[in-house]
Amino acid sequence: MLMPAAAVSVEQAEASAHLPKGDMWSVHKFGGTCMGTSQRIQNVADIILRDPSERKLVVVSAMSKVTDMMYILVNKAQSRDDSYITALDEVFEKHMAAAKDLLGGEDLARFLSQLHADVSNLKAMLHAIWIAGHATESFSDFVVGHGELWSAQMLSFAIKKSGTPCSWMDTREVLVVNPTGSNQVDPDYLESEKQLVKWFARRPADTIIATGFIASTPENIPTTLKRDGSDFSAAIIGSLVKAGQVTIWTDVDGVFSADPRKVSEAVILSTLSYQEAWEMSYFGANVLHPRTIIPVMKYNIPIVIRNMFNISAPGTMICQQPANENGDLEACVKAFATIDKLSLVNVEGTGMAGVPGTASAIFGAVKDVGANVVMISQASSEHSVCFAVPEKEVAAVSAALHVRFREALSAGRLSKVEVIHNCSILAAVGLKMASTPGVSATLFDALAKANINVRAIAQGCSEYNITVVLKQEDCVRALRAAHSRFFLSKTTLAVGIIGPGLIGRTLLNQLKDQAAVLKENMNIDLRVLGITGSRTMVLSDTGIDLTLWKEQLKTEAEQADLDKFVHHLSENQLFPNRVLVDCTADTTVASHYYDWLKKGIHVITPNKKANSGPLDRYLKLRTLQRASYTHYFYEATVGAGLPIISTLRGLLETGDKILRIEGIFSGTLSYIFNNFEGTRTFSDVVSEAKEAGYTEPDPRDDLSGTDVARKVIILARESGLKLELSDIPVRSLVPEALRSCSTADEYMQKLPSFDQDWAREQKDAESAGEVLRYVGVVDVVNKEGQVELRRYKKDHPFAQLSGSDNIIAFTTLRYKEQPLIVRGPGAGAEVTAGGVFSDILRLASYLGAPS
Repeated sequence: MLMPAAAVSVEQAEASAHLPKGDMWSVHKFGGTCMGTSQRIQNVADIILRDPSERKLVVVSAMSKVTDMMYILVNKAQSRDDSYITALDEVFEKHMAAAKDLLGGEDLARFLSQLHADVSNLKAMLHAIWIAGHATESFSDFVVGHGELWSAQMLSFAIKKSGTPCSWMDTREVLVVNPTGSNQVDPDYLESEKQLVKWFARRPADTIIATGFIASTPENIPTTLKRDGSDFSAAIIGSLVKAGQVTIWTDVDGVFSADPRKVSEAVILSTLSYQEAWEMSYFGANVLHPRTIIPVMKYNIPIVIRNMFNISAPGTMICQQPANENGDLEACVKAFATIDKLSLVNVEGTGMAGVPGTASAIFGAVKDVGANVVMISQASSEHSVCFAVPEKEVAAVSAALHVRFREALSAGRLSKVEVIHNCSILAAVGLKMASTPGVSATLFDALAKANINVRAIAQGCSEYNITVVLKQEDCVRALRAAHSRFFLSKTTLAVGIIGPGLIGRTLLNQLKDQAAVLKENMNIDLRVLGITGSRTMVLSDTGIDLTLWKEQLKTEAEQADLDKFVHHLSENQLFPNRVLVDCTADTTVASHYYDWLKKGIHVITPNKKANSGPLDRYLKLRTLQRASYTHYFYEATVGAGLPIISTLRGLLETGDKILRIEGIFSGTLSYIFNNFEGTRTFSDVVSEAKEAGYTEPDPRDDLSGTDVARKVIILARESGLKLELSDIPVRSLVPEALRSCSTADEYMQKLPSFDQDWAREQKDAESAGEVLRYVGVVDVVNKEGQVELRRYKKDHPFAQLSGSDNIIAFTTLRYKEQPLIVRGPGAGAEVTAGGVFSDILRLASYLGAPS
């Protein structure tokens, strides 16, 4: 039988057609945001025209919001809502306006003619749906797919008007897919390739604009690739032509190391492996749908995620196995992702151990109710199985398990089916975690130091991810703690300063001077998020500029509110490690330490009130500190910047036994008695010390001995003695008659009348070859302490002091014959602030900074 000549020529052309394949093809995909307006469509055309590739295949989505508008059309029609006609008119107007802005002349006329014809057909189809009150899936897919048809045609005309030949492809003529249920489809790659060869034979071109999202079934019925289908279209077509690269254009600069809405310091990743991208997609990261990666993996075709609105950004390349430049711990963990609104189901019982089929029965029951299991964790003893499911599905899962295991629960073979609500998953993703020791340890260490409890853990042997389940309220803080540990400075500390007085002000200046050095040399990033005095405070979410804090406290401050101040620090989710530094001498502030530590906030202070206050509060505070990862440091409470507390702890922790601690603990009183010699009067020396700033505004605060007594009680308690401040006998240097003076000036005026008494005591010591020294003593053997004025021989170390130096002698079993002595400046804002600063660095070291 003879066939028509035209038919023979088409068939012969298709039979002899050759589809070029290989690196000469560059595949691009532009989403709805990129195609959102006429100007953006023109920008897309410009990007394509600038691409130097020999052949270009461009996959486009519908204009922004159009797919949703088309679904609404179908829903309105099948609901017999007449407003579907108005809604369709809105779709028509949107595309007509874009076309008029973008095109002109014959191109515009051709597009509008096709648009009119399509809309007329859609009206007829939607009317049929309105009559039936129902739309089949194929009807719905046919309607919805028009958005891609129109955007592809507009882009092809935009490219043609520049003089570049271009064809547009209705991918329903090319891509063949098999619906698989669960709202997914599987591509038929062999049939799709045959159809692409045929299409190319009819319309060969170096630049092809293809519709994303839409395809056909083997029966040639229109369908879609479901949500995120345009990315999938680009990957399928890229694999069919074995493209050199598939570029997915979006509105972000690439793939982030974590959700930037939750972690402001998230970074753009330069590369990801296919497996890493897959894992991140599964755990909810906005990367690609996992199925998008499958087609390109087979031919090792890289996918590049780029930002159409920031062409200068290189984006993120997803490829077979990117080189790990340095192979260190940080480089092997690529990203973190989270899934919220989950519940943890725990099935537990001794009767599960060694019983075949228990896990199958559990997950069979879960499958029967159609629930999605996100994560599974099972103890090796088989005593329990726990798994995470979406919160909205857990009620059905729990009910199904109780029905399935009713007999086992009644007989006691299963002890419980437990549901833990309000959970989230945190996943660390990285291809090289398996070959890098310490990844899990580092992750869990970061979580522990942020005071976050882990409810369940899962990790596959491939170790592409480590998954932990935790409380949903802790999720963002956990994400930031983990990300901070792997991506930022190893230790980022959010600091709140209470009391910007002399010591606090000096500490802030020291922090300002050293912040850059610490970050550069020690990977310690100190961020002062708040400064509060008694009247005003200033707060910041990311860190106060320490060169401007004084001005901000005057011009930008709000009324001081300690509760609000602490809440600001504790609820700040950017930085997981938080520390409050109390630079006051306030008892009320010190009374809050326990609550702050309970909240996971570290506390550092030179304030002696907490450790010398009521014994039960002190013991409660120390017990909490030892039982948690929250730290409480107070080196500066005793010797300002001298290592008194740390020396004492070092002796005790290494097994030494403290016998006696004796010392000159007051820089003020050290100065006074170092200068009270010869013919000088006691009142003159006190006046000189006051004028030099060594004393408190009222010198009686120093001369009363209470401050020394507080230091003695702190050291006594550190040594294991359970003493109250009232147990310490104190010799006050304020004469009884002067204690009732109403002002410091009155006291200073009356003090010379007691000079003769002091001169007599000084002369008696001098005649015996001794000096007067005001000392505190902790007698551990006899379990007592005292504060008194003592006489020492002139060759005694305590007699050798000058200025305001402190000196402390530790007599221990190891240092019995010759006590261990610590000596140095014990007063002054610089050294006290330095002691507090040293505690901050010590905390940073505990939290992971290099020491």
